Amino acid sequence: MGYGLLAGAIAAEIVATLSMKYSEGFSRLVPSLVTCAGYVLAFGLLAQALKTLQIGTAYAIWSGVGTAAVAAIGALFLGEGMNLAKIAGIGMIIAGVAVLNLGGAH
Repeated sequence: MGYGLLAGAIAAEIVATLSMKYSEGFSRLVPSLVTCAGYVLAFGLLAQALKTLQIGTAYAIWSGVGTAAVAAIGALFLGEGMNLAKIAGIGMIIAGVAVLNLGGAH
């Protein structure tokens, strides 16, 4: 259940971040509302996930997957550049999350 809530929190954070780009500095109403609602939902779901998941692991997954996904979406669909340094950075984020998960519950 905790990982399902975490997945929802990640999805909401991604939608909120992408909507922020289209809010044009919060000058457009609908994208601004989607941004705010998305972050409220993301934090609410993350808070619920933390009832059963360790905070370090959950936050690493939430922030790392969200960051990597937004970077990839930006490159694939929004015309943002992708180079070896960005690919390496995304890879290091994923590796860091994996290492934290391998640490287990001690």
